[in-house]
Amino acid sequence: MELFASFKVFIYLFFTALLSGLVWFLGSKRKEAIINTLWSKTNYKNLVDGTLKTRRMWKSIFFLTGLLFLFIALAGPQWGREKVEAMATYSQAVIALDVSNSMLAQDFKPNRLESAKIMINMLLSQSFQQRLGLIAFTSKAYLQCPITTDTLALKSLTTSFSTTSVPLQGTSLAEPLELAANMLSPYSGKKAVILITDGEDHHPKDIQHAVSVARDNQIRVIAVGVGNTEGELIPIQTPNGKEYKKDKKGNPVLTKLNEKVLQDLAQQTGGVYIRYNSEQKTANDILDQLDQLDKTTDQKLKLFKYKNRYQIALFMALICLIIAILIPLRKVEFRGKGKNE
Repeated sequence: MELFASFKVFIYLFFTALLSGLVWFLGSKRKEAIINTLWSKTNYKNLVDGTLKTRRMWKSIFFLTGLLFLFIALAGPQWGREKVEAMATYSQAVIALDVSNSMLAQDFKPNRLESAKIMINMLLSQSFQQRLGLIAFTSKAYLQCPITTDTLALKSLTTSFSTTSVPLQGTSLAEPLELAANMLSPYSGKKAVILITDGEDHHPKDIQHAVSVARDNQIRVIAVGVGNTEGELIPIQTPNGKEYKKDKKGNPVLTKLNEKVLQDLAQQTGGVYIRYNSEQKTANDILDQLDQLDKTTDQKLKLFKYKNRYQIALFMALICLIIAILIPLRKVEFRGKGKNE
C-alpha cells in the first residue's frame, strides 16, 4: 500500500517543514542573543510580561505543526480501498515475431531475434492505450498470448522466445496474418498486425489469401524489416561448436532482408513498412502507427483504489493555525466602566 498518493511531494514538503522549524529555532536563538546584548535577562523580564516567552513558544509550535499537517494534506495521505468505475479506450493489434533460424543472423547484435525482443519490450513499456496479442511464427503461427492489456505477461513471454520455441522451421508470412485476423475479428474498426521479420517467405502462394483476410477484417500490416539486403550467414550450434548453416550442396546459406515482399504486403493492406534501425527508434515508429488505429471503448471497469484521507490532515492543519492566530502576543486587559464615568 502507498501511504501517500504523491510520496515525492510529501518528502519535499516534509523537508521544507523541517527547514522552517530550523529557521524558527535559529531565529529565536538570534533574538535571545540580541536581547542579552541590549538588556540583561533580569531587566528584560521587568520590561515585558513574564508569560510572553511561553505564549510565543506555543504560537510558533502550533503554527509549525499546522504547516506540517498542511504539507501532509497536500501529499494526499491514503488508506483503505474503495471500488470505482472507469471507462477505458484501447486500440487493438497483434505482434507477430519471426523465430525462424534466419533470425539468428548477426547483422544486428547480438542477433536479429534478440534485438527484436529488446525492441518489443521497449514498445510494451510505452503502450498505455493498446490491447496487444502475441504470436511466434516460422512456417506455422503459434498463439503465445491472447489480446490483453497485461504488458508484464507480454514482456515475460517475449523474453522467453528462441528459435526452439516452435517445433517447425521455415517461414510463412501468411500464417501469422490469418491467425492474427482470427484474434482481432471480435473488435471493430481499424486494427493492425505488427509483423517483425526478415521478409523471407517459403510459401509465397498463400500470401494473397492472407491479404484478403486482413482487408476483410480492416487489419493493417505494420511490416518491420529486420536485417540487411546484402546477406548474412546464419550461425548454428553443433556438437563441434559454432558453425554456419549450409544448403544441400554444402554451400553457406545467406539470409537477406526481403524489403519488396514486406513493402507490398504493407501497401496492399493500407499499412506501412518500417525499416528496422535502432530498437528505440523502431519502437517509436510503431507507436506512431498504433496511435492512428481506431479505439474501442470498454464497458465500465471496476477498479480498486486507495481512499484519499487528506481531509483529516487538512482539518488538523486548520485547527493548529487557528490556535496559533488566537494566541495573543500582548497581554489583553478588559476594563469595565467606573460608576463616575
